[in-house]
Amino acid sequence: MDIKLQQCFISVDDHDKALAFYRDALGLQVRNDVGYEGMRWVTVGSPSQPDTEIVLEPPLADPNASPADKQAMVELLAKGMLRGVNFSTDDVDATFERIRAAGGEVLQEPIDQPYGVRDCAFRDPAGNMVRFLQRMSG
Repeated sequence: MDIKLQQCFISVDDHDKALAFYRDALGLQVRNDVGYEGMRWVTVGSPSQPDTEIVLEPPLADPNASPADKQAMVELLAKGMLRGVNFSTDDVDATFERIRAAGGEVLQEPIDQPYGVRDCAFRDPAGNMVRFLQRMSG
């Protein structure tokens, strides 16, 4: 049996701002853009990983959710308390500089971690943490 990751989901409150980050700053491809019942889902992915996608979804993708539940999700998203995603890169310092130059909100500048990676972190326009890591040799 061969099991592979196909999709992960990230909540966003403004798909156009999210696209400016994930597509324009990170260079991910838009694979799908679907609207349904007043909501929107945009699927993006790395050109080097055609079988793996990130779905940018509304904070509470349930048309039957109560107003209180929707508000709770919006508040959690604004605090950065929902999902995040980690990317690997072959040059974390160059990746950091490119994203910072594109206006990314820096959470952590590149640093060598004791568990064998050099990484940095940003917050996407919706508040999600997005981390970039490079495995250290040796």
